[in-house]
Amino acid sequence: MSPLCIYSVTIMRLTVNNKEGSFVSTTLSELISELEISTAGIAVAVNRKIISRQLWEQTELAEGDSIVIIKAVYGG
Repeated sequence: MSPLCIYSVTIMRLTVNNKEGSFVSTTLSELISELEISTAGIAVAVNRKIISRQLWEQTELAEGDSIVIIKAVYGG
């Protein structure tokens, strides 16, 4: 008999660019991956505070957080 594996997944309600959604990510870095966003040329704010790229992996997200992701546009 094989062992039974049970996974526990926490789903959080977050607002990303003014759209509310449910996400399994617990850090900012995981959220960017979950959203399948290229990290080139983006800036991210959590609850109106800009988060430097070096801190994305350690920036924990919480239920109800508001995230704004801005992508630089090249050209004129």
